[in-house]
Amino acid sequence: MRIIRGVLKGRRIQAPSNLPVRPTTDFAKESLFNVLNNRIDFEELNVLDLFAGIGGISFEFASRGASVLAVENNPKCADFIKQTAEKLQIENVRVMQTDVFAYLAKTKQTFDLIFADPPYDLPTIDLLPTLIFEYELLNPDGIFILEHSEGHDYSTLPQFSELRKYGKVHFSFFKNLT
Repeated sequence: MRIIRGVLKGRRIQAPSNLPVRPTTDFAKESLFNVLNNRIDFEELNVLDLFAGIGGISFEFASRGASVLAVENNPKCADFIKQTAEKLQIENVRVMQTDVFAYLAKTKQTFDLIFADPPYDLPTIDLLPTLIFEYELLNPDGIFILEHSEGHDYSTLPQFSELRKYGKVHFSFFKNLT
């Protein structure tokens, strides 16, 4: 996995093979960030990365100047993100090792952008958009992006904005109702 743009452009991140992750493909990640480049200013952006895995999305945001909180339940994955951030001398990525749903229920912090890449077979994946907006975690002009497989359709939710497909990777975008 490589970092596409920003101060860490071209750096590769290689996770140990024993970690239970499915990183977002470079093709899908690059396509997603091309869309975001035309919509947001990454500098001073406050990002929440849920189900952060090995931190690929977190590091991509951080490389572009965003401040990132990576939430990951697996202790080995959380440690890998911390170690990689130290190795790359990234100071704008914080890691919280906890259950995502417990974190969402407790936090009072709000974010400019929330990205969630849960396991595609997570039984509670469809609750995520509802919880993000029910707990009011997104700033007024913020964006919530949910990565998922083609078996999910969120287009009937009121906050749904658009769907982007890149191979087998789907990104549903959501915005606050205004």
